[in-house]
Amino acid sequence: MQVKNAVFLTSAARADQFLRPQKPMIAVCGKSNAGKSTLINLLAGRKNLAKTSAAPGRTRLVNYFDFGEFWLADLPGYGYAAVSKAEQAKWGRTLEAFFARKEDVRHVFLLSDIRRDPSADDAQMVEFLVYHAIPFTVVATKSDKLSRMKAKERVRALANAFGLGADNVIATSGLTGDGKDALLQKISQIVSLPAQIQEDI
Repeated sequence: MQVKNAVFLTSAARADQFLRPQKPMIAVCGKSNAGKSTLINLLAGRKNLAKTSAAPGRTRLVNYFDFGEFWLADLPGYGYAAVSKAEQAKWGRTLEAFFARKEDVRHVFLLSDIRRDPSADDAQMVEFLVYHAIPFTVVATKSDKLSRMKAKERVRALANAFGLGADNVIATSGLTGDGKDALLQKISQIVSLPAQIQEDI
């Protein structure tokens, strides 16, 4: 698969603003500062399609992008302690409302910093996806921070921590481009299969 012209579609703050996808839709979620915007820019082959920030907790809306053969939905990051409890609860409600129409979501990329063990919020997100039978892949971001051997060790460790096979964790780096081809191959599988058998891949 090649991405030739990814474009931003719109942002949604409330459930009544969520888009009904016209193409297979992949959701991107994870802790604040896990690298969601960087991942989107990596797939797009652009530096500024999604705005990145050194400060976590900036994505407070659901941002939609059209990648040609599929849509991406960038979800608010969770688990950022520096915002108020009310704001955290609001983000949580946004995520719940988004996944309430799970038939709209073909697959989920759950981002996790390759250097960190999964948080309680990460584990809760995985439990949620498994319970609702929403197919997902863990994307281990920031692999450039580690040696190749250490990155492979961390992929296995994350897979064990999440209760997954190592092939369900893809290490990526927005800086070096590592993992981009593997992600695009995974996306090609996702968009080419009928929605009802997605959970088998």
